[in-house]
Amino acid sequence: MNEIKHISSPQNPLIKKIVLLKEKSRERKKSSLFILEGARELQMALRSDYDIQTLLFCPEIIEEPEVIELLEGKAIPEVIAITKGVYQKIAHRATTEGILAIVQSKPHVLSALTFKNRNPLILVAEAPEKPGNIGALLRTADAANLDAVIIANAKGDLYNPNIIRSSVGCIFTTTLALGSTSEIISFLKENNIAIYCAALTASERYTEIDFKPSAAIVVGTEATGLSEEWLQNATKNIIIPMLGEIDSMNVSVSAAILIFEAKRQRDFE
Repeated sequence: MNEIKHISSPQNPLIKKIVLLKEKSRERKKSSLFILEGARELQMALRSDYDIQTLLFCPEIIEEPEVIELLEGKAIPEVIAITKGVYQKIAHRATTEGILAIVQSKPHVLSALTFKNRNPLILVAEAPEKPGNIGALLRTADAANLDAVIIANAKGDLYNPNIIRSSVGCIFTTTLALGSTSEIISFLKENNIAIYCAALTASERYTEIDFKPSAAIVVGTEATGLSEEWLQNATKNIIIPMLGEIDSMNVSVSAAILIFEAKRQRDFE
């Protein structure tokens, strides 16, 4: 590990920069940097080849040998020990393990998306807004080992600390791409990927769909569902039968049901 620097003042310019990156989406987008917090998240990011620019740790919470072990031999350009007071100023969560990092974000360009599997299974989420829902979708994608998650018409940036937290680091393990609804529909059609849109009208039961060929499962928001453009371009609209009084479920729950039906049909491969 490189020579360790030390910061003890919350007024240090780097600490002020970290606070900005943590709190301001505009700052994250402008700099293409974000703040990662937690030992598990750090290891997941390193294994997914994220570029860690600066690592900060609090020796009162995590000792240097533990930090070295977490890095698994990876070189970090700048390593800084910080006091507990400084750590508490920049930490997003009160119970993390005393370690943070400044990390280079990835562009997640739709045109760069490639698939290892001959018949990929993809989740598309249109305009998700709540960080908790996005995080839950990413956790489901990781659990199912999906080929990709594509966000259509993203409302915010993916590196919001609340998304990273709610995804439990799965934002780093999931192949992600961003694009407009029109761009994504064109991409799916060009790659011969069937489009199955979760919708309430003109829909077939999800259990009657053959998900074994290349497929994209498309979900919208709970409030408005999918836009008309998706419904008009769907291979089929699909529905989960509702047996009670309500006519919809949380988007992450619905997506999980559909995804794991597709994985069941594929023998969970």
